[in-house]
Amino acid sequence: MALPSSSGARQPYNRGGPRNNDPYAHIRRNARIKSPQVRVISPEGRQLGIIDTPKALALAQQFNLDLVEVASTANPPVCRIMDFGKYIYEEQKKTAHSKPAGAKLKEIEFTVRIEQHDFMTKVRHAEEFLDEGNKVKLRLKFRGREMAHTEMGFDVMKRALKELETMGHPDSVPKLTGKQINVMLTPNPVNKRKPKYFVRETQPAPDRAPAQPDAAKD
Repeated sequence: MALPSSSGARQPYNRGGPRNNDPYAHIRRNARIKSPQVRVISPEGRQLGIIDTPKALALAQQFNLDLVEVASTANPPVCRIMDFGKYIYEEQKKTAHSKPAGAKLKEIEFTVRIEQHDFMTKVRHAEEFLDEGNKVKLRLKFRGREMAHTEMGFDVMKRALKELETMGHPDSVPKLTGKQINVMLTPNPVNKRKPKYFVRETQPAPDRAPAQPDAAKD
C-alpha cells in the first residue's frame, strides 16, 4: 500500500518508477489536482458536495487514502476518496484474467478402430472446447500394421470434421506426419456455432442431442 509523503499526500503506488512508464499517469490524484474546488465522493460512494481542494486532500489524508479525479470534464471536477494502489491492483488482475479463450489449445485423439460410442464422446468434447472459443487439434495415431491402411485413418478424421463443421473449420486439410494424422480446427464465429451433441447449460438440449450422452449403444 502507498504511504503518505512528508507533505501529507500519499505517493503514487509505483514509487521510484519512471513516470513516463506509468499507464495511469493521465489520472490526476492528490497534489496533481489543480482545480481550486472539486465535487467529492466518499470511500463509501456518498456525495459530500463541492469542497475546496486543499480541504478535500486533507479529508483523504484522514482516511490514509488518495483523492482521485474521476470526472475531469465536470465543473468542478469530480473526485473520489479511494485507495488508488488497490484500484491499480484490481485493474491489473482484470487484465491478467482477460486473455482470450481462443489462445488455448485443446487436443482430441482418435484411433483407427475407434468404436462409435467413443467417437461420439470425443466429438462432443471437441464441440464443447470449440464452443468455449478454444482451438482444437484432432490427432489420430496408427498402431503397428494399421500404417498399411492409412486411408482408414483419414476416413475417421473426415467423419470427425463433418460432425464438427457447425462448430469449427479446419485450418488445412488433415496431414499424415510420421505415424499420426493431424488437423487443427478454429472455432466458427460465436453466432455461427451450432452444437449437435454438446448441450450448453444456458439453452435447451438440441433436438439431435442423445438423451443419455454416456450410455453405450446396444
